[in-house]
Amino acid sequence: MSQEEIKDKQEDSGFENYYEQQQIVVDPKQEPLRIDKFLLDRLSRVSRNRIQAAIKVGSITVNGKQVKPNFKVKYGHTIDVVLPRANPADFKVEAEDIPLDIRYEDDHLLIVHKEAGMVVHPGIGNWTGTLVNALKFHFDNLPTMAGNSADRVGLVHRIDKNTSGLLVIAKTEEAMTHLAKQFFDHSIERTYHALVWGEPEELEGTIDCNIGRHPRLRSYTTFPEGDEGKRAITHYKVIEPLYYVSLIECKLETGRTHQIRVHMKHLGHPLFADEKYGGDKIRKGTVFSKYKQFVHNTFKVMPRQALHARSLGFIHPITGERMYFESELPADFQGAMERWRAYLGARKEVE
Repeated sequence: MSQEEIKDKQEDSGFENYYEQQQIVVDPKQEPLRIDKFLLDRLSRVSRNRIQAAIKVGSITVNGKQVKPNFKVKYGHTIDVVLPRANPADFKVEAEDIPLDIRYEDDHLLIVHKEAGMVVHPGIGNWTGTLVNALKFHFDNLPTMAGNSADRVGLVHRIDKNTSGLLVIAKTEEAMTHLAKQFFDHSIERTYHALVWGEPEELEGTIDCNIGRHPRLRSYTTFPEGDEGKRAITHYKVIEPLYYVSLIECKLETGRTHQIRVHMKHLGHPLFADEKYGGDKIRKGTVFSKYKQFVHNTFKVMPRQALHARSLGFIHPITGERMYFESELPADFQGAMERWRAYLGARKEVE
């Protein structure tokens, strides 16, 4: 894999801050040495156990091939390393007793259902009350296990503050490294349900259009010519057309920041109630005041972008078992859907 391909994968999905990548070319004077010992001196703040776990799952390769921890490196070898990024030494996560909706948990990972409105990771303006603060409290109160650190909550991906749905959390270094590799390779299966304005002309299709930061606004935008941004691919299928709006399923081949929201706006069908991308205004239907009042009341039922991380599928990092989880649409999403179904039904009765 070339440096350009690795960098593209690393920046993919808007989760690049969760990964770090290095490429090391072995010096001509290097004597043959075990790869785990070789890397221990070259990777800052990375333990030998973590290096060995990364080698085991294929996150560390030599000349593009997977090796064993006792493999001896020498001149002519190029080593590619992909690891979960270490927490900054000067950042201390405060544990907070915030309830977690845990859908599955074992000694290696847990599946959490995040409500809309909860920020995943502390940051400017949101240093407390986040999912990470809740996870820190949960991890602090877990039995101590080999490879588990209470100061290292195992995030390998995230979803937006006002998006609801499933997240997988690693509880050990080995699980984190393995899951990070699956996200890096795009082998994690993720589906989302979204309510969009109108009905797409094609009931099923693929949006392949570059996404990048907007040159002026604090948002993202598409670059159809492909000369800016990063390539982004979304596969969508209409599940329930309701004339004014449609319930769609999206599968991400890539996963740029705000990808579904930006791609659906590009298609002309922004997400319902998505303030950032124009879905908080009437985009389909009459201008009569009765309809406008209905729409505004529906915005009150669902005052956030209509996007839900519906399912997650991946390989268990320890057992090798195929894991698959689904979550139901939250109450606000269901409430908005019921209102649109009733409105369309009443319209058809009049006709």
